Amino acid sequence: MIFEDAIALTRKLVSFDTVTPPGNEEAVALFLGELLGQNGFTVRYDRLSAKRLTLVAEKGLTGHVPPVVLTGHLDTIPLGTTPWDEDPFSGIIKDGKIYGRGTSDMKSGVAAMACAAVQAFWGSTPEGGVRLIFTAGEEPGCIGAQHLADTRFPLGSARAILVGEPTANIPAIGHKGALYLYVSATGKTAHSSMPHLGENAVYKVARAIARTEEFRFHAQPDGLHGMPTLNVGMVGGGKNLNSVPDSAWFTIDIRSTPLVDHAEILERLSVELGPEVSVEKRVDLRPVTTDESSSFVQMVYDVCDIVAGGNRHQKSLPYVTDGSVLQGLYGGVPTVILGPGQPQMAHQTNEFCQTSKIEDAVNLYKEIILRMGEVR
Repeated sequence: MIFEDAIALTRKLVSFDTVTPPGNEEAVALFLGELLGQNGFTVRYDRLSAKRLTLVAEKGLTGHVPPVVLTGHLDTIPLGTTPWDEDPFSGIIKDGKIYGRGTSDMKSGVAAMACAAVQAFWGSTPEGGVRLIFTAGEEPGCIGAQHLADTRFPLGSARAILVGEPTANIPAIGHKGALYLYVSATGKTAHSSMPHLGENAVYKVARAIARTEEFRFHAQPDGLHGMPTLNVGMVGGGKNLNSVPDSAWFTIDIRSTPLVDHAEILERLSVELGPEVSVEKRVDLRPVTTDESSSFVQMVYDVCDIVAGGNRHQKSLPYVTDGSVLQGLYGGVPTVILGPGQPQMAHQTNEFCQTSKIEDAVNLYKEIILRMGEVR
């Protein structure tokens, strides 16, 4: 039975090519859904688009006590241009490490969560039951989770959320938010030997990028997340070398804290970058923040052998997860990010996850599920 072996399940999930774009999560979602259905889970799907499904599976729900939600994503990022040493969809195991795209980010977490959820019902019924949410389209900006929210997909209530993103099995109680912006400019084309007859859009974008570098946040450091950050990540423009470009663009990636307002940042940038460019919002995700004193966090810390109030682990993460959408959807319930993947391996060539971490994650998740009766 595959739910007895999370490493075998991880290898199977890695064999599905779910690189986004285009994603193609449908096949892996149906595969997992069929297996979970055979183990007594009620299975539903939310269609994001053609060949893209989000899986929702539930078991043991009573209606009296909300379940714990375990969530992860099924898509992965592209392979990159650097050649891999091994087939990135093989899940080959060498020296205690499983290699392949998504091994750390985050098919190992999905596999461990599915195994733990099934095993938690062997010989017992966890209080409140379990809901698994395995999303499509997380990598571009949590669009699968956002689709659940936008379409009001019936997800009931929740007592707490576990996000299985890579943390090397060390729990974090939050992460920064994300505001992704697309900045563009238009001009008038002309032959490059007669630039005075045109209007150069690249120059407009260049001036805006220089102003972006000078942008400063009007915020104090947040106690959990620190300071917000801003980065220009992509730039483009023009069609050919010997023409005046009539279009150009760049992107801005802002990682925010609860002490900054996304609408205010957007308004300030629209003014400070000047009238030569237009600013369009592409992704808007709020930070995830959980009170360390909550009974759920304290129980997770105990399971993971973490001393509350200690500083030996990173409490806030720099990356964004579906927890940003789901915590808001579930009314701000305690949310912890905890997964077997290596954070440093996310999005890397020759990505791997230690097999021992996957096995440990199953035990951690299972114990958390079984101890949900302690959460009040």
